Amino acid sequence: MLQILKKTNIDFIGKRYYAFAISGILVIFGLAAFVAISLGKADLGIDFAGGTMLQGYFEKEVEIGELRAALSRNGYDDAFIQSLHRERPNYFLIRVKVTTDEEVTQISSDILSVLAKELPQSKFNMDSVDGIGPAVGKTLQRQARWAVLIALAGILLYIWIRFDFRFGVAATITTLHDVLLVLGILFILQKDITLLVVTALLTLAGYSLNDTVVLFDRIRENLKLFRKKGDFSSTINASINEVLSRTIITSLTTFAVVLTLFLVGGEVVHDFALALMIGIVVGTYSSMFVASPIIMEWERKSPKRFK
Repeated sequence: MLQILKKTNIDFIGKRYYAFAISGILVIFGLAAFVAISLGKADLGIDFAGGTMLQGYFEKEVEIGELRAALSRNGYDDAFIQSLHRERPNYFLIRVKVTTDEEVTQISSDILSVLAKELPQSKFNMDSVDGIGPAVGKTLQRQARWAVLIALAGILLYIWIRFDFRFGVAATITTLHDVLLVLGILFILQKDITLLVVTALLTLAGYSLNDTVVLFDRIRENLKLFRKKGDFSSTINASINEVLSRTIITSLTTFAVVLTLFLVGGEVVHDFALALMIGIVVGTYSSMFVASPIIMEWERKSPKRFK
């Protein structure tokens, strides 16, 4: 089996309180992001906030400042404008939030009229238009929250059946930790929370669980073999070190694939790939510094449960 690390003897458990402190700070940002999303204060995509999004290109060069000023003069001060120059020259995304379902279909034609009037020197060719009403956006928000909760419940049940309840709780807390950390980092970076981002979070839940299951399986086997030869923390440390090379190789391979998607996949999947890259790093970290230390703390406070 390919190894990039020789036999290691890192004291992961001894550093667990530093990891808990770092994770605690980042989880606070994740919780803040969750509250902001629930209150509609975060940067939500039209999937959740409701609105109209146009994509298209100008036949002649137009600066983003000109475009923003043209829309602002006609009442669209809060329009979000993004240059998609990687798609093609003078290619823009224009997104406008709406407050009623009736506005969704009307706004796209209004914006086209504004661009024709304000920027007559360069025709705007629309490639696509998407619209979602506020009511549908709220429904999608609710469904996204339920999807995450159901995924967490499924993880708890799966690990409980495969290992036992304590491992299930540790895996569920670790997965929730990973989701909140990625959400918090995206919130700090002011990225839009869209259905694609939620898809990335659910994908990461499965990816993180895979690393955790491999580690838990090694811990369980080592507890059977070496429990009488060493203390509990030594057994967990040995287990983490044994799977460390495998974990790093898997993470680097997956990260390389997602990085390629991030670099050449285009604007549509840009945030999706970014969330996955952040999640791979977070998931690798949490399997070593969060999942196993939770079990260690459980053993320290209630040792009889692990006999």
